[in-house]
Amino acid sequence: MKLKNIFSTYFAVTAICTLGLALHACDDFLEREPLDVVTPELFLNSENDLATFPVGYYGIFSTHGGWSVGIGRFDDHTDNQATTNAAYGLYVPGNWKVPASGSLGYGNIRDFNWFLEQVLPKWKAGQISGNETNIDHYIGEVYMLRAMENFKFLQTYGDFPIIRHTIKDVHEDLVEASKRAPRNEFARFILSDLDSAIVLLKGDANNKVRLTRHAALLAKSRVALFEGSFLKYHKGTPRVPGGPDWPGAKMSYNSGFTINIDSEIDFFLTEAMEAAKEVADATELTPGSDATNPEITPAGEVVPEGWNPYFEMFGARNMGNYSEILFWRDYDLDLRVTHGVSIYIERGANTGLTKGFVDGFLMKNGLPIYAAGSGYQGDVTIMKAKQDRDDRLQLFLAGEDDVRESISKQGSTRYDSVATFGHPTIIDLEEVRDVTGYRSRKFFNYNLDEAPGSDLTCTAGSPVFRAAEAYLNYIEASYIKTNSIDGTADKYWRAIRERAGINVDYAATIAATDLTQENDWGAYSAGTLVDATLFNIRRERRNEFVSEGMRMADLKRWRAMDQVKDYVVEGFNLWSEAYDADAYKDEDGASQLIFDGGSTSNVSAQDLGDHLRPYQKIIANNQVFNGYTWSKANYLAPIPFRELQLASPDQISIENSNLYQNPYWPSEPNASALE
Repeated sequence: MKLKNIFSTYFAVTAICTLGLALHACDDFLEREPLDVVTPELFLNSENDLATFPVGYYGIFSTHGGWSVGIGRFDDHTDNQATTNAAYGLYVPGNWKVPASGSLGYGNIRDFNWFLEQVLPKWKAGQISGNETNIDHYIGEVYMLRAMENFKFLQTYGDFPIIRHTIKDVHEDLVEASKRAPRNEFARFILSDLDSAIVLLKGDANNKVRLTRHAALLAKSRVALFEGSFLKYHKGTPRVPGGPDWPGAKMSYNSGFTINIDSEIDFFLTEAMEAAKEVADATELTPGSDATNPEITPAGEVVPEGWNPYFEMFGARNMGNYSEILFWRDYDLDLRVTHGVSIYIERGANTGLTKGFVDGFLMKNGLPIYAAGSGYQGDVTIMKAKQDRDDRLQLFLAGEDDVRESISKQGSTRYDSVATFGHPTIIDLEEVRDVTGYRSRKFFNYNLDEAPGSDLTCTAGSPVFRAAEAYLNYIEASYIKTNSIDGTADKYWRAIRERAGINVDYAATIAATDLTQENDWGAYSAGTLVDATLFNIRRERRNEFVSEGMRMADLKRWRAMDQVKDYVVEGFNLWSEAYDADAYKDEDGASQLIFDGGSTSNVSAQDLGDHLRPYQKIIANNQVFNGYTWSKANYLAPIPFRELQLASPDQISIENSNLYQNPYWPSEPNASALE
């Protein structure tokens, strides 16, 4: 089986057969015995059988897809990024309710357990034919997939049942299996699966479109850092085992449970450091350059490649060429496995970075924008806001004069000019709107054939794991553990800052930091400002992972939203100068901006502030007009009421259920959070 386009092959099987492509391969596939009648005696006996199984579950990883900017949308509804419709369930107290029905979603776990139950005895007995290294690798993939699926449950629910084997569809067995393990024990189980994966997986095989050993190590550091920091910052709350009013304490099956919370925190942080260090020491970061836009030839043609390897990495079609990329998804136009990322970056994507996020990027001299002598030029235009700032801001925030495309892409034969992003599309159709005015161009590919029209033809890769996270995981875990920056963390931090084009002396940044002037939820844990060093470690992480979907998980583990009350999201500076741009006028020169607060308003009023406020355009029936407010319950999701019932002997009463509701959530259907 060819593995070059392993993601593409799996997701395109149906399309291939339908279109009549590769007919012989499809005939072979369709002639195989249906999976529901394939017995273990006929399947999972060879290397090729094992290779096929894990690929069907690669969809558990978040990647680009469909008509959108892909993973570039996954930071929406945080203090980093906003979309047209606010997350009312998260930020309007009372709106998120306990589901009356619904499943916790054990399906994939059951499949992984079935695979391991069938394969491990044969493997130990030497009964699987093929290359032993490859056989080990495919078993390792399933261990990693089970770990990552369980990690989602850990992040969502905290305490969770540890299910190691398939369970018969017998009610008594299902009730027994529904016992929730304390979250630290569940996290240790996840790490044990990742340890198995680390032992079995190969290195950078198959161009890294299949899981790799370094990807498993990075995943281990991610899980361990998540749990270690969650336990630290939520310590003393019912979200942590052994804490006051922890709901697990009332369960008879936890009667002998004890925990030394500080020892657990230390364990997870140590595990995070060790795994992260192994990856970081073995992997160089992709270098940046001084260029913030692609080169333009004398004829006016955009040169899409060779100007900044760091920028290009995120939109590369072959990410396997970059050592920093540890695992990625490949796309293939011939297989109709594509996405629309570059199309939507060009036109707008119903999302936008926030002012708080943009303001958090340092100047090149390492100073915050508010510090004396920083050289900050203000934000009357986006280009001014980016001037002399962190290269990551200059690269990934689209300014008015940044290159968008060659005019040849629009069908002209003339190469005498290029199109720039211009003023943000703040009043365009929702689908292509710049919600805040600040558009991210991360993941953009400047090749002319990447998105030649309105068709869904983008084939740039989608990164899943990259080594920069290992650098940042080590820095954070080591500081939380020791309250100091050791030599390894110092080396990693300087490397990250050097690539970003900012002064590598992070001590100067720390000394100039005034936490009261930082518009960053990550400045807090448990409603209290953290110290300046820890904040700047968090700042580095925030800025490195712009538009990569990491923010919400970080905010939750840091307990960084206790203080969020009436928080108003802001975007670019509209009312100082931009409001008068031709982009916001009709052909007669009349302004198309409407700001009376009525149902047709398309921007916020000037008397609310110079910066666009996407959720203060319309006044009536607007639950977030006064801003976001967080609820204590929201750090963990509620268990569906019907699941509570099904985990009881009679499938009705919840008093004897082996599942228990999460803190601050009632055990009633369609009921709002208590706090």
